[in-house]
Order: sequence, then C-alpha cells, then structure tokens
Amino acid sequence: MHHRVILGLCLLMFQAGWSQTVFGKWKTIDDRTGIEKAIVEVYKKNGLLEARVKEILEKGKEDAVCIKCEGELKDKPILGMKIISNFKKNGDGEYKGNRLFDPEHAKTYRGKVWLDPDNENKLKVRGYLAFFYRTQTWLRVKEE
Repeated sequence: MHHRVILGLCLLMFQAGWSQTVFGKWKTIDDRTGIEKAIVEVYKKNGLLEARVKEILEKGKEDAVCIKCEGELKDKPILGMKIISNFKKNGDGEYKGNRLFDPEHAKTYRGKVWLDPDNENKLKVRGYLAFFYRTQTWLRVKEE
C-alpha cells in the first residue's frame, strides 16, 4: 500500500512537470474592441517559433486580403498568412523576435510571446514599437 501512495505521488509530480506549451491553436481577440478575430496556429520550425492564421472568425472578413500591405503580401489572403517568424526562446520561457506582423495595419513589430503564469490557457503576445508596446491575450483552442 505504501508503495502505491509513493508511486501515485511520483506520477502526480511527473504530470505537473508536463506544463502546457505555447504551441497549438489560439483564438485571437482584439484587445481594444473585444472582437474575436482569428484562430492562429503557433508551431515550431527549425527550432524557432512561428505562427500562421488558420481561420478568420470575424464576420464579413473571412476572405480578407492585406490591402495595406506592400510588396509580396499586397492583396494576399490573410487566411494562411504567417504573422510570427523566427522567434527564439530565452531562459524565461519567453519567445522573442523581430517579426510580429499585424496584417490589418500592415505593420511589423518586435515581439515577445509567453504563457500567462496564472493561466496556461492564455498566451500573452506583445508587440513593441520603440518604447511603446501593446499586449494581447490569446485563448487556447481545445483540440477535439
């Protein structure tokens, strides 16, 4: 009996070590309007964090294209667009990089991504422009 209790405690501690990850699907919500915008898939490629728009949730914008974009992204569909590229993990469990792209405003920011320490089902996504920054909270999409 005593061994089962110890084994059970070890399993619980082992599971606690398997914390959630930043990778997966996330629902983006506009931090100014509260409107659900999209489902974004955050994935790892060549050891770096990247993210792509998988689904557009905002009514009437399902077929939106990047009108304000220039160059190769001009008039390209936002659905499928890569919005985070080449973010590197640091020692604090954060991922940082120089390409956090906002297709609605056609702007690229330095950025940082991390799990909310109080809720692993919330992803903090912060974009920097000089000394100013803005942080959105994305919600984990449960895989069915």
